[in-house]
Amino acid sequence: MVLLVLVYAAALAVMAHGSGSGSVTIPRPEEAARMARFVLHNCDWGALATLSTQEGLRGRPFANIFSISDGAPGPGGGSGVPYLYLTDMEISVQDLEINSNASLTVSLAQTPYCKKHRYDPQNPLCAHIIFCGSIVKVNDSEAALAKKALFTRHPEMEDWPKDHNWFFAKFNITNIWVLDYFGGLKIVTPEEYYHVKP
Repeated sequence: MVLLVLVYAAALAVMAHGSGSGSVTIPRPEEAARMARFVLHNCDWGALATLSTQEGLRGRPFANIFSISDGAPGPGGGSGVPYLYLTDMEISVQDLEINSNASLTVSLAQTPYCKKHRYDPQNPLCAHIIFCGSIVKVNDSEAALAKKALFTRHPEMEDWPKDHNWFFAKFNITNIWVLDYFGGLKIVTPEEYYHVKP
């Protein structure tokens, strides 16, 4: 335990001082809201869990992978809003049409950070965030923002079949849990999350 704490402290020092042009500063453990924003912005995809409406699975949890974006990659922090590009042909979207409630999990395990420090994805130091809320279609005024956020990060989306009737949606966050250190989950309110400067 003590060794892992020391390893984490050393990792923070390395990240804070940087190690070249590709370096990034990871938030400290006491900055839970900032950590949530940081992890979301540095992730390209997440695991979205719905309550299944499929025959034989009705009412049971069903997790699926979706590409996400809160803005163009790189510094700037993004908006904090997880945007998605969906079609009602997708099995999880069919669940959402019946019950729009869902959870979304994102993890630094998909970034070079955890690999660099040899953190297992289940290690709390390999931070992950769990969002609960609902999926909603964005209105016309927000569609351009969602499109820019998604297509700059996932350019192949522009070429996906037009007859699939794709639409832009967002994860409307109601609850946030942060696991980035030892001692259990930290709760962050949406107000804290959106108020913090990434």
